[in-house]
Amino acid sequence: MPNMDSHREESGAGVRSFRDEVRPADREVVRAIVAATGFFNAAEIEVAVELVEDRLRDGPASGYHFLFAEEHGTTRGYVCYGPIPCTQASYDLYWIAVEPSRRGKGLGKALLVEAERRIREMGGRRVYIETSNRAQYGSTRGFYQRGGYHPEAILKDFYAPGDDKVTYVKVL
Repeated sequence: MPNMDSHREESGAGVRSFRDEVRPADREVVRAIVAATGFFNAAEIEVAVELVEDRLRDGPASGYHFLFAEEHGTTRGYVCYGPIPCTQASYDLYWIAVEPSRRGKGLGKALLVEAERRIREMGGRRVYIETSNRAQYGSTRGFYQRGGYHPEAILKDFYAPGDDKVTYVKVL
């Protein structure tokens, strides 16, 4: 059974709460948030939406867990994570995105910390995050490093020539 409002806090932007129930309207919420970041192409945005659809269709069996950050009832950011198949306690953090107007205000950090807490509760010991090594993603890599993640691997030219994949890890 979903924990509808497991955590509520006062922030400079108002009351913030977390919701883990995935709703049909979240397809468009995720699409809008991911598209607004300006970091992702159309195919990548569709992948983010597909994970919502998988969760709606298959429930927990999908392996995708979501956490939505809401301020005054409006979703401002989200994170998607799940156990890595064929591992004993490793998790992937697939997506974390916040509305551009909420960047730098602690919302992403709050989502990351809460997702890590939930992963620990599920028995997770390691969290992996993958991102691009392009200059555009410098702030993203800095965010992960400030959160206690360190680069574990770099795969050269993974996404495209000159666009390496960096895999970060954090031991919980």
